[in-house]
Amino acid sequence: MTERLNSAQPYALGAFRIVVGLLFACHGARELLGLFGGADGSGGTVETGTWPGWYAALIELVGGTLVLLGLGTRAAAFLSSGAMAYAYFKVHQPEALWPIENSGEGAALYCWAMFLLVFTGSGALGLDRLVTKRSSADDGREAERTPVTA
Repeated sequence: MTERLNSAQPYALGAFRIVVGLLFACHGARELLGLFGGADGSGGTVETGTWPGWYAALIELVGGTLVLLGLGTRAAAFLSSGAMAYAYFKVHQPEALWPIENSGEGAALYCWAMFLLVFTGSGALGLDRLVTKRSSADDGREAERTPVTA
């Protein structure tokens, strides 16, 4: 049973990455593009360039999309995790100590989910694997063409 679960691990991680990335990108799309009810519930958006809301929404949309696609996953997840840590400690934590008391559960969960992806990478079904395979194949071909001299 353990072997079966272990063999499915890259696919479970890939599914986790896709879901987390999609949900994270939806937050940014709501704030930047007015989708899903918009920033204020009436289809509005955050004002361009406002700190920190507009920048957070941009990180959510772009970072979430990159994580969803599995492209530059570790870097996108690192930046996204940091943005959510900032959101938690700057916006939510001053209201109360615990996330359940300060409505910071989402920020805390996204922070830790993205932090996990920094260390695990994209798993299966990510574009990172295609880039890695292509660059590995290119490196191999380059090594074949370069004569070895002693």
